[in-house]
Amino acid sequence: MEIKRVPVSIYAESTPNPSVMKFVANKMLIDQDHVEFRNIEEAQPSPLAVKLFHFPFVKEVFISSNFVALHKFNVVEWDDVAQEIRQFLTDWVTSGQPILTGPVAPRKDEETGSQAITLDSLPTDLGEIEQRIVEVLDEFVRPAVAQDGGNIAFVGYANKIVTVQLQGACSGCPSSTLTLQSGIKNILQRMLPTLVDDVVAA
Repeated sequence: MEIKRVPVSIYAESTPNPSVMKFVANKMLIDQDHVEFRNIEEAQPSPLAVKLFHFPFVKEVFISSNFVALHKFNVVEWDDVAQEIRQFLTDWVTSGQPILTGPVAPRKDEETGSQAITLDSLPTDLGEIEQRIVEVLDEFVRPAVAQDGGNIAFVGYANKIVTVQLQGACSGCPSSTLTLQSGIKNILQRMLPTLVDDVVAA
């Protein structure tokens, strides 16, 4: 019986962050939640990300299970380069070249040294309130943020203030403050009444 190969298709989708474009594939790209690279040195475990950094306008690369979100420098308009990136990604995925060749260390916050936490990487010493916050973020917030080409991860909780890390398209997005204050804070206060006074970005 002949196996039918599904042709790879990738489409470009704008995000709330005008500097970030999301390129969505019709197949799984990586078997982990996401990886994020801020420069070509960090990107060494991903041959695809290394090649993307060869485009002079690419500032950061965020790869999720079925999309690649690219953060660009303001030297080009997406209208001028999106088709070229789509074609490049389509050719790469069609050819079966590897997207990841090694493990990617979870990102640490440069200033505090703290590490972003998701349900996939829960430390054993996390308190009950922190675990509940991570569960709420994973179930109610991350799917919506992923729609916009980004990700959110829990960093810490102290004095009723939740610290999160915004990644991908959400990092540096003009509307991210609004997302934090109106969306995430409201959800956490509704799901965990009396436990959350504020949400801040790491």
